[in-house]
Amino acid sequence: MKENRCSALTIRPDLELYHSGPNLDSGQMPALFYFALSGPDSLCTEPYNQPVEFLAGSQIRVFSLTLPAHENNLPPQDALAVWAKEIRAGKDPLGQFLDAAQTAVEYAIAQKLADPKRIAVAGLSRGGLVATLLAAHMESIRTVLGYAPLVRLSLAKEFHSLADHPIVSTYDISRHAQALASKNLRYYIGNADERVSTRACFESIEQIVQAAQEARIRSPQTELILSPSVGHMGHGTPPEIFKRGALWIQDHLHVS
Repeated sequence: MKENRCSALTIRPDLELYHSGPNLDSGQMPALFYFALSGPDSLCTEPYNQPVEFLAGSQIRVFSLTLPAHENNLPPQDALAVWAKEIRAGKDPLGQFLDAAQTAVEYAIAQKLADPKRIAVAGLSRGGLVATLLAAHMESIRTVLGYAPLVRLSLAKEFHSLADHPIVSTYDISRHAQALASKNLRYYIGNADERVSTRACFESIEQIVQAAQEARIRSPQTELILSPSVGHMGHGTPPEIFKRGALWIQDHLHVS
């Protein structure tokens, strides 16, 4: 089946949904919404798009949206600082993004581009945060994958002075443990990640499992996989980890 490298769908004037994978005229298919940087970079730029590359040729459509402060060629390394600045000004860039992402998922379902029973989300670093939050907000999303996910905004150096801000604390993954308790969730992280904190990632997983136990969910499908840290501050993700995650997505969306 012919692959689209990276195309865009205009949902509304201020919202574009980017796509890679099987043609959109091929009927309803399993779908992955993947977040890393801008929509095009998440799908088409190495090394951030490696999960997309490992899914190439599968019967999975991959969609993406541009994360806040990644539009108009803004430097991605400054994005969290921009988020912090906007929050100080009383704005909520993550809340606005999550509303837009939910609209995009609902659009893909309504247009029969995504099978509503086989939708997954995934993300890298800050993209792992938004993917997990989106899954917590949407019952139809049953599968969540995070690569070196940011689980607590206040741990990022850009947010140290905002640790007690009510908007910042809203986006701690632990606050959404009940909504995530029944999901298929897997996080990969380095064993010494100093950027997003390996310990914080473990604590978030622990709280999700605890919420599942309190809800009497037997054998909650919540996983944390540690591997030797690589890259700056131990925050890198090697190709073999991207591949393992992509295969896990295939398995949970029941495609080969």
